[in-house]
Amino acid sequence: MYRHFFKRFLDIVASLFILVLLSPVLLVISIWLHFANKGAGVFFYQQRPGLNGELFNIIKFKSMTDEKDANGKPLPANLRVTKIGAFIRKTSIDELPQLFNVLKGDMSLIGPRPLMPGYLKLYSPEQMRRHLVRPGISGWAQVNGRNAISWTKKFEYDVWYVDHLSFLLDCKIIYMTLLNVVKKKDINQGQGQVGAPEGFRGYN
Repeated sequence: MYRHFFKRFLDIVASLFILVLLSPVLLVISIWLHFANKGAGVFFYQQRPGLNGELFNIIKFKSMTDEKDANGKPLPANLRVTKIGAFIRKTSIDELPQLFNVLKGDMSLIGPRPLMPGYLKLYSPEQMRRHLVRPGISGWAQVNGRNAISWTKKFEYDVWYVDHLSFLLDCKIIYMTLLNVVKKKDINQGQGQVGAPEGFRGYN
């Protein structure tokens, strides 16, 4: 019952509540990014596979400018990250626009993190089972090591979550996620960048 109804209901109620509660903060961040990004926009969009592997556009705050060198090539990422961009990454504020993905039904608050579409062809049938539930803003793998564990282990955690999904497990993951954010533990410093599974390298 929770998997097929109440989880989605709670996702809608919780994400709407958080968006309303944080709307002043989101407005200030949006205005700040508008000027800091020098016309590059406030939001960052990227295709990711969701439930049953169907593609959707994930939304994040944009933490980089689109500045290019004399040859028209983008400057190195570390030179394009703005001060406000570094701040929202460090505090995970850049992830908050994904609450709109939750409202739309693309994502859940809790579930396996959505990866790049190019990874789909690399999954084993067992690893592909991570797409039997909606992807999440946070997940079991993220609170159990995130960048410090191997991709094989991450996929094992994702599939384990699919098999053991419950209200109490989701509550535990939310608690552990908030704890990690407060401690600034395992924060991902890349805009749209995650380490690639073995056999797949490189994307922007």
